[in-house]
Amino acid sequence: MRVRKPAEERKSEIVEATLRLADKLGPDRLATGQIAEAVGLTQAALFRHFPKKQDLWEAVATRIGEKFQQRWLAVERQPAEPVAQLHGIVAAQLRLIQSVPAIPAILFSRELHVENRALRVIFAEFMKSFHLRIERLIAAAQRNGTLGGDFDAADAAFLVIGLVQGLVLRWSVSGRNFDLPTEAERLLSLQLSGLGAVAPVGAAAAERQARKRRMSGGGNAGEGSP
Repeated sequence: MRVRKPAEERKSEIVEATLRLADKLGPDRLATGQIAEAVGLTQAALFRHFPKKQDLWEAVATRIGEKFQQRWLAVERQPAEPVAQLHGIVAAQLRLIQSVPAIPAILFSRELHVENRALRVIFAEFMKSFHLRIERLIAAAQRNGTLGGDFDAADAAFLVIGLVQGLVLRWSVSGRNFDLPTEAERLLSLQLSGLGAVAPVGAAAAERQARKRRMSGGGNAGEGSP
């Protein structure tokens, strides 16, 4: 006997199934019948939750945005220098993409670029928010002296985003054969050194420094900790 689920729970289930299938089949080849089958519904039942396929894709985009926001905010809540936070927010972005590989597939899809203007607008707003966060961190690093040089923080933020997008594209076409956050750590440090970083500090190094500070009350006990 089929269990009747609350509407919001069912909608969430449909969105998550769409993300999984978009990775497996490709966004442009994905049919509503396949999504309905994956969640144990008829197409008619699926359309009661999302009357148009466009509505479903917009819900998927909103879910992706929520996932990004959660990870950005988690990084921003941690006390750290701006350059370390910049590494952290880029790593968080890429960890999410690596765990939800449908994201780049959707970003490069016909559905986004040709058929669904509303979807394009939603993703453009996410990119604007990501750019603003990076710009603020770069500007803060310029003010405290950890990034030198006379350059526009907004332009530098576009360079960082270009690095992220290029890395995701390379990861996707290479068969996902390397770890995105690890590669980003290395390349972002190189990029920031070109922007006058005094001492490039990656997310892993920042975490080690924070752990040492927390353990500093214990004398030499924490000195050999990894």
